[in-house]
Amino acid sequence: MSRIGRKTIAIPSGVKVEQKGTEIHVQGPKGSLTASLPDNIRLEVGDGEMRLDRADQRKPTRAAHGLARSLFANMVTGVTDGFARELEIQGVGYRAEVAGKTLKLALGFSHPVEVPVPEGLSVSIQENNRVRIEGIDKQSVGQFAAEIRRLRPPEPYKGKGIRYVDEHVRRKVGKAGAAA
Repeated sequence: MSRIGRKTIAIPSGVKVEQKGTEIHVQGPKGSLTASLPDNIRLEVGDGEMRLDRADQRKPTRAAHGLARSLFANMVTGVTDGFARELEIQGVGYRAEVAGKTLKLALGFSHPVEVPVPEGLSVSIQENNRVRIEGIDKQSVGQFAAEIRRLRPPEPYKGKGIRYVDEHVRRKVGKAGAAA
């Protein structure tokens, strides 16, 4: 039995969970999210908690059991607390600013890079070089952060580029260090 799939999901006060067929709707103070229930997975809601059970022991069903539990737990966390990812921009002249629903980045190219902010996400800038992405859907927050990071990934020699705040970039010595 899946250790993750067996865990119950606590439903805090103010969060409403509804099941309509295979669709699960979670509504809370920050918004609402919808997901579909995988085949052969059953959801039981009651007494302030959710529990997922599987119908059989086949490998695809076992794989979906823990995944479904994690996705529904993330939905509950998202509508109550939300999710955030922070990026740090390092490099001379590299900076970011938000104009409406567009993120404008100066990343050392001959032109500024403009990225439209997806619906449901909010972006804020601190100190011209820190980008904070917030939203209720964990997957869309992480995906947008990865797309921004992909524009100029951290470079191993000088460390310039866009990185996650908690990311450690392994530095290389370069030509001068190799000859010594």
